[in-house]
Amino acid sequence: MLTRPRRTAALAAAVLIALALTSCTDASSSAGDGKSPEDVLAAAKAKLDETSGVNLSLTTDDLPSDVTGVEKASGVGTHDPAFDGSITVVLSGQAFEVPVVSVDQKVWVQLPLTPGWQDIDPGDYGAPDPARLMSDDEGFSSLLPATTDVQKGDSVRGGSDNSEVLTEYTGTVSGDVVKNIIPTASGDFDATYTVSDDGELREADLTGVFYKDSDSMTYTVTFDDYGTEKTITAP
Repeated sequence: MLTRPRRTAALAAAVLIALALTSCTDASSSAGDGKSPEDVLAAAKAKLDETSGVNLSLTTDDLPSDVTGVEKASGVGTHDPAFDGSITVVLSGQAFEVPVVSVDQKVWVQLPLTPGWQDIDPGDYGAPDPARLMSDDEGFSSLLPATTDVQKGDSVRGGSDNSEVLTEYTGTVSGDVVKNIIPTASGDFDATYTVSDDGELREADLTGVFYKDSDSMTYTVTFDDYGTEKTITAP
């Protein structure tokens, strides 16, 4: 018969073992269990295509100094399609944050030192129509099925309160597809996708040549608050 100190020690050891096993089980559990990497990305595309809207952000820390391009963008994208947010464009080495509303196939911006809203062609600034980023055929989700040589990476804890299991998938995407995101993209791109345990695409890192005659760089895109609903109208 175990004495009380020994029973207490045994109980403590059992609890620690149980916690360790639970932690290992949770960390290895993901939306990819039993699925091929291609199936996981296909399911993530369906999730993004089906949601009413998300909060989007696109950022880079290594925009070449000699190009006119997008340094960052953030806002709400919906499947109307529409977008309401801001884009920071670098012109002649100077960054300008521009409020943007895109709806009904028109892009409206508030340019610096200019009163009111103006209808522009975003291609003049090396940027896409931001509403198109939510398109099933030409938006971010179109990258997923176009990714080749997909490999499953590690699963880690993340998200709010570290309560989710996030898994990385890597592969290669043709510039012909990435052009839908940045119109001047060319060549192949290395892609890393982070998918949550419930099958949502949470982050995409794309590395390659986005701007003509420039060095390779990386854009990071995040997708948060699936199910966001917002009525976006022209200003």
